[in-house]
Amino acid sequence: MIKSMTAFARESSQSALGELTWELRTVNHRYLEPMLRLPEELRALDTRIRARLGERLHRGKVDCALRFNPGAGAPVALELNRPLVEQLLAAGDALAGLSGRDTRPTPFELLRWPGVIREQERDLDQIGAAAMALLDQAIDGLIATREREGARLAQLVRERCDRLEVCVERVRTRMPEVIAETRARLAERLAELREELDEGRLEQEIVLVATKLDVDEEMDRLTAHIAEVRSVLERDEPIGRRLDFLMQELNRETNTIGSKSSDVEITRTVVDMKVLIEQMREQIQNIE
Repeated sequence: MIKSMTAFARESSQSALGELTWELRTVNHRYLEPMLRLPEELRALDTRIRARLGERLHRGKVDCALRFNPGAGAPVALELNRPLVEQLLAAGDALAGLSGRDTRPTPFELLRWPGVIREQERDLDQIGAAAMALLDQAIDGLIATREREGARLAQLVRERCDRLEVCVERVRTRMPEVIAETRARLAERLAELREELDEGRLEQEIVLVATKLDVDEEMDRLTAHIAEVRSVLERDEPIGRRLDFLMQELNRETNTIGSKSSDVEITRTVVDMKVLIEQMREQIQNIE
């Protein structure tokens, strides 16, 4: 299914560990380029996150942000720094011996001393596993959005292919008239020279001019390229680069038709074709 490269997804989860929130934003880019913003305690997930994004996405600049809030209800284990407490008590005893009075600190005074109480490290493995599971959900939502937008882009491209085919048929219908009119004008201009020119050579010159004006090959290639665009739109794989190449080919054939003809009607049609091709090209820039 066709996917756009422009999308947004947000997923959150709440548990005893705290609150995890992923926000994913993607825009068009030639390659896959993840830009990660992670909490300091979860930076070790960087490589795993990049690998997971590479498995699920193929192109686009991905702004990937993770927030972690332990929350007031998150369990926190407190640990007593026993070596420090023992040092403080020993210092209190020494001071008492010097001063002649009891200066040993009370337990609550000890608790206020920096470093006496330490928080045990959270189970980062468990938090990391929850973050990766939530990332999969966020990527699922992102891909779903990309697919919806991709379907819309594919429909826009198909509609312009329909209109482009109408333009090609208009040129195909008009071209014989242009060649006939050109032959008539050329014959009229050379009428006064017919006595001096060989009839066979004169006919050859007229045929040569008509051949230079003929764009049947260009129109056949245009028709083939349009059919290929339709075929590519049905593929279940990244197709953006191939479509972009086909737009270049469509534009090349259209330019050739425009350069070969000085007919006003065909020139107008060629302009319409170039506008349609440019509109398709702009949309295709967002297709993965």
